[in-house]
Amino acid sequence: MTTEADAGPTLEPLARLSLSTAAARNLATTTKSAPQMRGISSRWLLRQLPWTQVSGGTYRVNRRLSLAVGRGRVGFVQAGADNVRIIPETLREIPVLRGFHDDTLLAELADRFTVRDFRGGEVIVERGRPVEEVYIIAHGRVERISTGKYGDEEKTLGVLADGDHLGDEALLQSEPHWSATARAATAGTLMVLPWTAFLDLFQRSDGLREHIGGFLANSSRKVNSKGEVEVAVAAGHEGEAEIPGSFVDYDLAPREYELSLTQTVLRMHSRVADLYNDPMNQLEEQLRLTVQEIRERQEWELLNNRDFGLLHNADYDQRINTWSGPPTPDDMDELLSMRRGTDLFLAHPKAISAFFRECTKRGLYPDATEVDGHRVPAWRGVPIFPCGKIPITDGHTSSILAMRTGEDDQGVIGLHQTGIPDEYEPSLNVRFMGIDDKAIIRYLVTAYYSVAILVQDAVGILENVDVAAPRS
Repeated sequence: MTTEADAGPTLEPLARLSLSTAAARNLATTTKSAPQMRGISSRWLLRQLPWTQVSGGTYRVNRRLSLAVGRGRVGFVQAGADNVRIIPETLREIPVLRGFHDDTLLAELADRFTVRDFRGGEVIVERGRPVEEVYIIAHGRVERISTGKYGDEEKTLGVLADGDHLGDEALLQSEPHWSATARAATAGTLMVLPWTAFLDLFQRSDGLREHIGGFLANSSRKVNSKGEVEVAVAAGHEGEAEIPGSFVDYDLAPREYELSLTQTVLRMHSRVADLYNDPMNQLEEQLRLTVQEIRERQEWELLNNRDFGLLHNADYDQRINTWSGPPTPDDMDELLSMRRGTDLFLAHPKAISAFFRECTKRGLYPDATEVDGHRVPAWRGVPIFPCGKIPITDGHTSSILAMRTGEDDQGVIGLHQTGIPDEYEPSLNVRFMGIDDKAIIRYLVTAYYSVAILVQDAVGILENVDVAAPRS
């Protein structure tokens, strides 16, 4: 016999003594947030660039005439470990072939290069030896090394990496000899062309001889340290010395930047626009998030667009490689030394982290500075801004940009046009496109922008920055 106290738990629901919260919510007004967006970043590049009004939609950069021909990067295609070929058109990145128009001869020249592998520590060329081959680095890192004034110690003059080349400067010497030793820092692959093979093509092609003759003629003209045509001036003279006359020549083919654009069509059903605007205006919220996405893409284009983006249009003479892989204080100092003034660094957050690791190893602590009310890291007083739109290639290498900004300082400037029809934000407009047969309202949202480098040394890039953390 069991008692009431011994009975197990009952399955009957308990009687509710008050209104449930689930039912009460049917009569309550909820408190809502505005629509949130994860993809919004700090967009420091857009915030730090000074913006110049471009009323005609095109901005022309007039420069002093320069005869210096920059060294570009040769490109390759690879079909296998032992099948590496030069893209013939990219041989124009070698100064002596810049502007050469015979694609057939370039293809023949590319076919004459052979593949050669090298090991880390191997000496590829030795200082003082005759130049007998031209080298293009397909993959790997090579250090240029010289000795001190008294031959007592080795000094590293620079680092060469994928696409860089050695030996073409022999054309400027009557008896060409290597001016520095080239030693491999890592294993890699070279493309090698015997100097005799190049001379054979030179003798057979009238066009190549004419082109190189013009190159050598320009190389013999007097230029300043930046490659600009020299202006003759006199200094330190006494009495009635004859003063030279001169003039400043201009580049006859200055670069012009046309405003680029980012567009999208925003669509919304008329019923949504009519009935669901309390407490938040649906169109305003849709526009707010759409504009944020357009601004994100705008910053990406300013960095990565092949026509005008900073990563692709920085002068090759303003690009350097890291000395050892990770970004070190020495690398950042060299990047700073390449221009007369630097206003900011721009780097992927992982690159900034890698730089801090190198500083920690050396017992250094980067300082910080205040920008627009934010504390940001700095090096030598120059702020380092994070930018996730700088790509990381091969999973572990990135770049760090250093730039001088402003039109008055001959730096980098953003280009836009304000006062356009139906302007919603500066240089961004929203235009009504009508309502279709399905009652869909359409708006065209457009942002116009570009970026210009006024003088070549306004932007410098530290390339092949290894951002991978070492294994402990």
